[in-house]
Amino acid sequence: MSTVADKLAKKSAKKPSSKQVRLKLVYVDFWSAVKLSFLLAIAVAIITIVAAFLIYTVIDRTGVLDSINGLYQAVAGEGDDLTALFGLNRIMGFALVAAVLNLIVVTALGALSAALYNLSVKITGGVLVGFTNN
Repeated sequence: MSTVADKLAKKSAKKPSSKQVRLKLVYVDFWSAVKLSFLLAIAVAIITIVAAFLIYTVIDRTGVLDSINGLYQAVAGEGDDLTALFGLNRIMGFALVAAVLNLIVVTALGALSAALYNLSVKITGGVLVGFTNN
């Protein structure tokens, strides 16, 4: 005589069958790749600007910038000043220009990589990808 608990124990002890599916990736949508690379580039641009601000703030607050400026004035003479050259406005402006250029380059590379993949599929037949159902 088998109880319900015994039946459930036997049922849970069985290994579930996993089905494997093999698919070929033969096309990457161009506009989807452009949109995705643009969004990733925006995230990297924001990280670049915030990181530049935080690094400058830490360097300025710890006195490293003043120490470097004192060393530079001792070597080059009293008339020169690095704090005017490396102010927060210039650093943030440079970070903004670098972020915008990075945004353009990463978006263009995403579009180019999608176009090149779609062209190379005609020669190679695509990438074989395996999926499993666990």
